[in-house]
Amino acid sequence: MANKPITMSKLKQVIRLHQQGKGKRFIARYLQISRNTVKKYLKQVISVELPLDELLALNDSKLNDLFHVKGSSIISERMKELYSFFPHVDKRIGKIGVTRSILWQEYKEKYPSGYQFSQFCTHYSKWHNRVTPVMRIEHKASDKLFVDYAGKTLELVDTQSGEIIPVQFFVGVLGYSQYTYAEASISQQKNDFVKSVENALHYFEGVPRAIVTDNLKAAVTKSSRYEPTINETFADFAEHYGTTVLPARAYKPKDKALVEGTIRILYSRIYAILQEQSFTDLSELNEAIKPLLVQHNQTKFSHRPYSRANLFNEVEQQELFALPVHRYQIKEQSFATVMMNGHVCLGHDKHYYSVPYQYIKKKVKLRYSEKEVEIYYQYSSSSS
Repeated sequence: MANKPITMSKLKQVIRLHQQGKGKRFIARYLQISRNTVKKYLKQVISVELPLDELLALNDSKLNDLFHVKGSSIISERMKELYSFFPHVDKRIGKIGVTRSILWQEYKEKYPSGYQFSQFCTHYSKWHNRVTPVMRIEHKASDKLFVDYAGKTLELVDTQSGEIIPVQFFVGVLGYSQYTYAEASISQQKNDFVKSVENALHYFEGVPRAIVTDNLKAAVTKSSRYEPTINETFADFAEHYGTTVLPARAYKPKDKALVEGTIRILYSRIYAILQEQSFTDLSELNEAIKPLLVQHNQTKFSHRPYSRANLFNEVEQQELFALPVHRYQIKEQSFATVMMNGHVCLGHDKHYYSVPYQYIKKKVKLRYSEKEVEIYYQYSSSSS
């Protein structure tokens, strides 16, 4: 009886009772298993050298890998060392430039008598597939930020009329760590969208190599499977921050699966809580979102001994590009014809701006913000 493997759910009960300070005799009697079986598994629990909370957080497949390898109820020392090293591999594998070969070398430095490279890769793949059985895209640290709006809106209440005002819920997720930013905004229009993405970058305190967006009008003016046209303002915003815009491909749901999955989680972690409250101001609503967002980022993944915040702080944040000194100034645009005196009138501020004489009678485009005006003729420009 003592040599018969027990189920993983019963093993978790053994660990939990041991954590509560119960003795071997009590555990054996309570779970109706032999005392030698309890003794054997508690010995393995100690030899694995993982905190009890982390062992209890593992799913049955991974726990089975730690305690029952290839049908054996006793895991070898080498195998225990290997599997205890895999959470470290899982954290580091997404870092740019880090390969399985490098991680194997680190493993061999720590455990010189450990497995060779091919066995290391085989066991890691089995471990990883058991913990994450659904096929997913492997993201590199700081590579992509996925942004989208939730399908369900949040609400504000007009203090005078009592009218319910729907507001949008913006979500941005870094691909590697899944570290998340979220905020409420008035609309999905260009200015609100750009501001939300910018707020996300400042929340992360860095810039990823690319921003992946759904085919929102604020981001993509012309959707295409092969060559979508990026909104001019959003493209200018991306240039200001030194990053690239990658619209999600039409009919390719995996391109935006990460952010959509996060939105579904936030429905329970943020929406469900906010529904019990009433808000009259956007800033008040966003203040209520902040602590819930922190809690979401600090919650451990269901089958991992670490959280989004752990991965972000330990790996991804240091890989992000630095933020520019100044925030982006959103630019509007209008068109005008250069007058005979070599000037154009900007209707926004009713001011006149000089243009080189060779552009007289030419139609030009004016792009302006609060601080500057840019004048374009085809591919050339003149700033004032």
